[in-house]
Amino acid sequence: MLKGDALVAHAREIQRRLAATYPDAHCELDHRNPFELAVATILSAQCTDKRVNLVTPELFRRWPDADALDRAPIAEVEAVIRSTGFYRNKARSLKGLARQLVTAHGGEVPRTMDALVVLPGIGRKTANVVLGNAFGLNEGIVVDTHVARLSARFGLTRATDPVRIERALMPLFPRASWAQLSHLLIWHGRRTCDARKPRCGDCVLADICPSTTVPS
Repeated sequence: MLKGDALVAHAREIQRRLAATYPDAHCELDHRNPFELAVATILSAQCTDKRVNLVTPELFRRWPDADALDRAPIAEVEAVIRSTGFYRNKARSLKGLARQLVTAHGGEVPRTMDALVVLPGIGRKTANVVLGNAFGLNEGIVVDTHVARLSARFGLTRATDPVRIERALMPLFPRASWAQLSHLLIWHGRRTCDARKPRCGDCVLADICPSTTVPS
């Protein structure tokens, strides 16, 4: 595994190529404000963004803000989000989030990592999603299953814990690009570097990826 300056150079070349390949990479959870993004990200656990985007229009039509969601009957919330899976746990998280936003933050989503991670349903990954995409703040790197998988395949880190993966990645890339980096890795993971059958023959990184199946 590469180390030091060689690893940084390897990481930056990966980033450069992915940025050229996916110039429009962005968060694929539909949202109009920080509240909607926080809710959608909670719903995305163990669920596809596509499915979440089918559910959230009705959810936000009924309960467009934290105050409305706080007052919503939990059974109705469960019914609306049922198709996203684990709907009872998610409904409890959403109701808890709404209550905390109303009672502690005036109904608004806070803009700091420390304030976000203590909210129901909000871990560091979700906090990074909200900070990076709703507020334009690069406090960390979103590490989902795609980012974790690609980080290992690309030889960027041997860590397997999401927090350790994030800590390993942060020094390798310019801070201003952390939010966008997550999108690039996620898009590549969804479109080319599949978990079961990566399409190495179609990959722009095949010649520099230590996990490639393409003969050198």
